Amino acid sequence: MKTAKQNLRLIVILLITAFTFTSCIVIEDDFIDINSISLNQLLQTKDLWYIDYNATEGTGDNRFLSLAFTLSFRNGNLFANNNLVGLGNVGNGYGDQIGYYNTNGIILEIEHDLDGFIDLEVIQIASNRIKLRDNYNHVTYSLIGYNVNQFDYDQVFYDNIEYFLQEYIAWKKTGTFNGVENDFDNENFLAYIPEDRNSFQSSQDNLDTSIVDLLWDFRGEYEVFDVQGTANLKILTLDYDSYGNEEFELTVTDDRSISLYHNSSDTTYEFTGRGLIIYKNDSTNPIQRKRFKVNRKVKVKKEHLTKTSNRK
Repeated sequence: MKTAKQNLRLIVILLITAFTFTSCIVIEDDFIDINSISLNQLLQTKDLWYIDYNATEGTGDNRFLSLAFTLSFRNGNLFANNNLVGLGNVGNGYGDQIGYYNTNGIILEIEHDLDGFIDLEVIQIASNRIKLRDNYNHVTYSLIGYNVNQFDYDQVFYDNIEYFLQEYIAWKKTGTFNGVENDFDNENFLAYIPEDRNSFQSSQDNLDTSIVDLLWDFRGEYEVFDVQGTANLKILTLDYDSYGNEEFELTVTDDRSISLYHNSSDTTYEFTGRGLIIYKNDSTNPIQRKRFKVNRKVKVKKEHLTKTSNRK
């Protein structure tokens, strides 16, 4: 039979065990002590917090969060990368300063340069994952934390390729390589419309034409597809209405240039961006864009064949 002292010792052990399990969360085999680190310390454990826009929950919208690709919290200063062009270089990778922040318990208090004061509830999911809940606008954003030396800047371009295409007023053809003559040879400029996520324009103006003087000959719809088994390649289709679709294998050369391989003619075109659009906030620029969830269809990469274009 147990003595009173033994019973008391057992009760103390149970209480300590219960307290320990309520103070820690087990996620992916990592113990996260939610009582040993402040919210401000948590936010600064990572250099960059990537906004996984596809995981956004709710029907509302927060303008500065919808516009940003990454956030950085550095000693009360708030930084964001709103453009893919320059990502990794602007602000040493942290982006531009867009305001200030403070923490109060689980509340992140933002003083945005243009949008004013915003309170966000922070929900810690793991040591490198948080959610920012905007209770006023009824929307929650999911963020993944990275250190600069671990962040795959190149992959961000492919994951957000539609937005990259929209960051220049026009894309100028700066090279044509191999292949057979086809109708797309005449298209010297392309533009992807930020205000209308599926629209593009093309122009056959001379290559020395200034972008402000371009006359757009055609406006249609475009679509980007993922490629099965390949992360750094996309398929781009330009719908020329009754003329049919032009299909390209799209690769990113750098943050100013893309390569379009035209499968039907075996031609590779190089396009270079002209007229960078700086996105700091919707209200500061007449050209606006809205982030949206991307659910791309998947295509299988075709074998490279030499044949003429079907567009007449």
